[in-house]
Amino acid sequence: MKLTITREQLQEGLVAVAASVPTKTTLPVLSNILLEATRDGLRLSGTDLDIAVSTSVPASLDQEGAITLPARKLVEIVRELPSAPIRLVASGEQRVSIECGRSKFKLLGLPREEFPAFPAVKFENGWKAPAKDLQKLIAHVAFAASTEESRPILNGVLWELRPEKMRMVATNGHRLARMDVPTAAGAGQADLIVPPKALEQIRRLFRPEDEIEIARSENHLGFRSATTQIFTRLIEGPYPNYEQVIPRENDKAATADRSALTAALRRMSIVASDQTHRIRMAFASGSCKLSVQTPDLGEAQEEVTVTYDGDPLEIGFNAAYLLEILKYIPTDEVRLTFKAPERAATCEPVGWNDPASFLTLVMPLRLVD
Repeated sequence: MKLTITREQLQEGLVAVAASVPTKTTLPVLSNILLEATRDGLRLSGTDLDIAVSTSVPASLDQEGAITLPARKLVEIVRELPSAPIRLVASGEQRVSIECGRSKFKLLGLPREEFPAFPAVKFENGWKAPAKDLQKLIAHVAFAASTEESRPILNGVLWELRPEKMRMVATNGHRLARMDVPTAAGAGQADLIVPPKALEQIRRLFRPEDEIEIARSENHLGFRSATTQIFTRLIEGPYPNYEQVIPRENDKAATADRSALTAALRRMSIVASDQTHRIRMAFASGSCKLSVQTPDLGEAQEEVTVTYDGDPLEIGFNAAYLLEILKYIPTDEVRLTFKAPERAATCEPVGWNDPASFLTLVMPLRLVD
């Protein structure tokens, strides 16, 4: 393998694949990035066996070849090199010399044969989706997935494909986010449960203007554009019936300024319990009174102007969940709906002139007087 590449191109490729390289692994080759010099340029690949990322960057090729090199050290070396052409030359004994300006390095690698093969996903049987639609779904929904290991199915994001729309849903049992995006060329019908880590790579690595090819095998999903491929293992099992927790009879509604409500919640949460983050919200005509009482710390109150329709209501929430939801609401105003202090509340954008629809839900906390 012999090639010359700009530092910027090499760094771009390394940054793209480095996130899929595990920090700890019992298989040494997984700590490495696979470099393949071809006539199309330099292809870099990384995997942790659940997610695999591969991307191509332009390079001036003298000789084809492939080797794997330690990801962390290679990234650190390239980051510190001056902005000048980099010469990569692999010799027979799994050693690669890296030359840039007056700097010279030699790194020991492992043979490409030890690097795991990517999942066999047939793209000719797949479908296409605009990257911007997928990225919009991921950006608004993936945050709500669970990070606890007790219910692995909730660690994934449900991706529902229908002929006329795509929907993503995520929940940890205490909060939920759901978004629909209309689609022109549908992928037929499928329900897939995708790890958020893989979705984050899709959000990060594809350009909004890309048309992404998508295909699935029995338990893997593949995404590709002209230069980049991402493969992920699917999470198996039935996703809980989220429709039954979305309230249909909420008869009380409050409209508030998102940034004012966020600021008030942040102030109140300073004094809230570190365990429950519980805050009390009292809604009445024209106002919402927020209050916190934490026995070993103190108390706080604040009032926010809202438009409120319904009987007066006192309800408790985990402030951290509410703040997280408000962070992803794409409009200046939000609409909250309620039924009773022990029933789920919804939070939606107000005046969002977008073809997508976005709904979030948060479960209340019992108020202790």
